Amino acid sequence: MIELKGFNLGKVEKRVDWTDELFSLRVSGVPLAFKAGQFTKLALLDERGHPISRAYSVVNAPSEQFDWLEFLIVANPQGQLTPKLQQLRSGDRIFVGATAHGDLVHDTIPKQANDLWLLSTGTGIGPFLSLLDDINLLPHSDNIVLVHGVRYDRDHVYKYLIEQLQQRYEGRLKYVPIVSREHIEGKLQGRLPELITSGELSNKADVPFSQQNSFVMMCGNPEMIKDTSQVLQGLGLEKYRTRTGGNIIYERYW
Repeated sequence: MIELKGFNLGKVEKRVDWTDELFSLRVSGVPLAFKAGQFTKLALLDERGHPISRAYSVVNAPSEQFDWLEFLIVANPQGQLTPKLQQLRSGDRIFVGATAHGDLVHDTIPKQANDLWLLSTGTGIGPFLSLLDDINLLPHSDNIVLVHGVRYDRDHVYKYLIEQLQQRYEGRLKYVPIVSREHIEGKLQGRLPELITSGELSNKADVPFSQQNSFVMMCGNPEMIKDTSQVLQGLGLEKYRTRTGGNIIYERYW
């Protein structure tokens, strides 16, 4: 394959198909300096030899022991890139961005944030799994709530990793799965903004939202981020800014 400026050429070492549309790719041979919670770009060439790329979070935490990066991807039949990514198999080549970016990292979390909320939908759980799995920089908050909203229960991925993380955090990490399009006993049903407004999410996690103690990180569907931000601001939380601080920070890839 040709060289692509700003990218390194890697090899697919492993893929995991969670559902017909949701899959993970593990890519090796690409040097990338990144912080847990950051994203880079994946790229392939189209039929005319032109690059098509899109941002994806790195799911694994930085580690000197492993020479690979893992990405969680949902295929969009109408998309330019994801149908091609879905066709990749072990041994295939893929371009990976040479730099990483993003603010959903340990350094952003205020020291006084006693309650850390990690709100995600779909593949937006990726940066939070990386953040929580970085043994060198574990979030210090007393209460950490990982929320993952999906359409169907089958879309709740990385359950084995989440269970391992809960054991590591010894009671500080709570996992709240949410389903929007079916009823699953024991799990919340609906959209994040409404579940926050009704108090159901706080009750489930047994952690309140407050301007004094809460710091909220969000990643996922842009509509969720917009609507949830409005609800949280209605509760007195403020958007985070480097100079002034605040309670809400998010990452949007599209």
